[in-house]
Amino acid sequence: MKNILCLASAVFFQFSFAQVSGNINYQNQVHYQENNMSVNVPSENNLVISIKGMANVKADKYVAIFSLTQVAETSDEVNSLMDKRLKNALDLISSNKGIETYVDMVSFVPVYQYAVEKKIFSRKTYNEVPTGFELKKNLHIKFSNPSQLNELITVLSKNEIYDLVRVDYFANSLETIKKELMNKAKIALQEKVKNYETLLGETFANSRKSINDGFQTKLPTEMYKSYEAYNSSSLALTKLANVNQTNKSTTLYYQPVLDKEFDFVINPTIMEPVIQVMYEVKLAITKEEKIENKNSKSFILITPNGEMRDLNVGK
Repeated sequence: MKNILCLASAVFFQFSFAQVSGNINYQNQVHYQENNMSVNVPSENNLVISIKGMANVKADKYVAIFSLTQVAETSDEVNSLMDKRLKNALDLISSNKGIETYVDMVSFVPVYQYAVEKKIFSRKTYNEVPTGFELKKNLHIKFSNPSQLNELITVLSKNEIYDLVRVDYFANSLETIKKELMNKAKIALQEKVKNYETLLGETFANSRKSINDGFQTKLPTEMYKSYEAYNSSSLALTKLANVNQTNKSTTLYYQPVLDKEFDFVINPTIMEPVIQVMYEVKLAITKEEKIENKNSKSFILITPNGEMRDLNVGK
C-alpha cells in the first residue's frame, strides 16, 4: 500500500509539473536553467555604463486583415459574387459602433486550365485555355476591443470569409512611453555613475564622456512561435515494416521578450499580447591618466630624537 501511494504521488508530481511548465517542454523535454552572468573586465582607463529598460504597452486599437478569394467563369459573375459576400458582411459589421472597414483590391487575373488536343497518329498536346477569372481582395477592420474579434469572425464566416491574415496592434501612448523610459534610464544611469565613483574612490566630473542610446519595438505579430506537442511510439519499427506517421498538429503561442535582462520594466505583468518598447543608453567614460613625475624626489629628515619628517624640496 505504501508503494502504491508513493507511485501515485510521483505521477501526480509529474502531472502537476507538466501543467505548470506547459506543453512547449513536452516534445524535447526542455528545462529552463539559470545562466551564469558574464561580466567583462574593464580596461584601465575606459569604463562603459549601460542601462536597459522595457515597457509593456497595451494596444488601444487593432486592425484585422481578412483575405477573400472568388472564382467564376466570367468577369461580371466574379465581381457580382464578391460584392454580394462583402456587402452582407459589411452590413452586419456596420451595426457595431467604433468599427471601421476598408476594402483593399489585391488582384484580378484570368484562370487557365489545360485542354487536350487529341491526334490519332501523334502524342497528345496540352494547351492552356482561359476558363474563368480569379478575384482577390483584403478586408481591413479597425476595432478597439479585442473581444470584438470573436464577433467579427462569427459574422464573416457566415459569408464564407475565413482567412484571417494578421492582426496589427497600435497604441497612442508610445511617444509618452518613450519619454518615460528615457527619464527612468537617466535617473538609473546617474545612480550607477555615483555608485562607480564610490567604489573607485574618484570622480568622473573632469573625465571625457560619450553617450549613445536607441529604441527597439516588438509587435505581437512578430512574437508568435510554433511548436508540436505529441508522444510517438518508442518501438523501432522502421527496419521491420513500412511506417506511415500521422501528421502532427502544429500550433502557435505568444512568446514576449523576457524582462530578466533589463534594469527596470514598466508594466511588468503581461496578461495579453502587448507592444514591447525597449530602450538602452550607454555611457562611455575615459578616465584621466595619472601622470607620474619621474624627476620628483622626496627627502626625509631624521631628527636627533629619531623622528622622521618629510621635506618638500624641489629639484
